[in-house]
Amino acid sequence: MHELATAVDPFVFRLSIFVLAVFVGYYVVWSVTPALHTPLMSVTNAISSVIVVGALLAVGVALAGDDTGPLWSRAFGFVALIFASINIFGGFLVTQRMLAMYQKKKK
Repeated sequence: MHELATAVDPFVFRLSIFVLAVFVGYYVVWSVTPALHTPLMSVTNAISSVIVVGALLAVGVALAGDDTGPLWSRAFGFVALIFASINIFGGFLVTQRMLAMYQKKKK
């Protein structure tokens, strides 16, 4: 049984999981009714905040030690930090705008 587990390259295994997650995420998001987009944006912001924590760890852990971490790891962590921050900020703007549609207009 151990021979079968090592037959698949870990990169191929992780890539296949990523591709499946992309397809599942696409179909889940596009099948959501418009009334549920605001809660979905809130969950997306929560997931992005977890990504920010992981990106901060990728960027800063090597700097806390002896600075021998791989440069590409810190570069990808920095890019992930920037993209997740943009996603969080944009998500809050969209959520705020959608919630404003349900408020009574002031005269």
